[in-house]
Amino acid sequence: MTDQLRDSAAGGDVRLTGIGKTYGAFTAVHPLDLTVPQGSFFALLGASGCGKTTTLRMIAGLEEPTSGTVVIGGQDVTALPPYRRPVNTVFQSYALFPHLDIFENVAFGLRRRGRKDVKKQVEDMLELVELGQFARRKPHQLSGGQQQRVAVARALINHPQVLLLDEPLGALDLKLRRQMQLELKRIQTEVGITFVHVTHDQEEAMTMADTIAVMNGGRVEQLGAPADLYENPASTFVANFLGQSNLITAQVTGAEGTDLLLSAGGVRLAVPKARCATGAKEIYLGVRPEKITIAHASAEVAGNRNRLGGTVVDSSFIGVSTQYVVRTDAGQEVAVFEQNMERDARIVPGAPVVLHWNPAHSFGMDAAQAIDAGTGEAAA
Repeated sequence: MTDQLRDSAAGGDVRLTGIGKTYGAFTAVHPLDLTVPQGSFFALLGASGCGKTTTLRMIAGLEEPTSGTVVIGGQDVTALPPYRRPVNTVFQSYALFPHLDIFENVAFGLRRRGRKDVKKQVEDMLELVELGQFARRKPHQLSGGQQQRVAVARALINHPQVLLLDEPLGALDLKLRRQMQLELKRIQTEVGITFVHVTHDQEEAMTMADTIAVMNGGRVEQLGAPADLYENPASTFVANFLGQSNLITAQVTGAEGTDLLLSAGGVRLAVPKARCATGAKEIYLGVRPEKITIAHASAEVAGNRNRLGGTVVDSSFIGVSTQYVVRTDAGQEVAVFEQNMERDARIVPGAPVVLHWNPAHSFGMDAAQAIDAGTGEAAA
């Protein structure tokens, strides 16, 4: 079964060219170009109303694009109805047939196509999703995660070139959702089919996807591998949608070697030129909370580190780490996440501290451009 699925996945790339969707005066998806490589796990990530589900539905044929084309495996499917496209979709609701057992739910698509000998194919598919022993149970006798795997099995058994997943884990609790993230990635790796996954959960996208398209206001704000997006966000929207970022207003004062020199409230800081995609004189210096070291104000700090003095205004113990909020001497609040290994008992609300980090862990963006992105419109 796995070999058959791999054969069917060959050429299952998805190319969207100038694809857009409007509803009257409202633009849900601005014309965009997007290529999903064959065999990849691709995520469309964004908040509600950003256009990600509309984009997925245009690939599925459930929404007619206002402009542009959809090409799957080299075939232009823009004008084809959903049932003639080489795709299957798994929805958040799963939509299993309650009166059929699991075997018959998975076999449904094959039987509808007139297949008679389905036993081996269904058994192989249930083994793939690790539900072989539940074949004769009804959907209500399974957990949410098991039902979700049945829905995936039912979609895969028809050998689609592309599997579309529309918030498939949204109805699960946190622990089960994390388990199913790993299960979906295992299944995708094993069968090699192109997966296009819509989600608003950044952790979910980063856990499973090879490539993420972050959508905002009907546009793709940034496209790339999870680590690239996290380490090198192109706008404040991406910086704060994928995790949390501290954005410190700073002025460029010069250069030294491979670094730009900055001034933030009179404090000298640095950022690598290669991680600052702007020539503006005023920038946002970004640094992730977990990249910052917090120490008591009396601590010695190496001279090659970025450093800011400040006062702790809040701390929260959350098990694996303690999260601090520090008001810097320049008046800006900065978040710091410190792993709970050897905590300094002196670092409590009201304590004077110094924050320091490797300049290479900083990134920079145009402050004016970034503000525009934060309004809900993609940065120019």
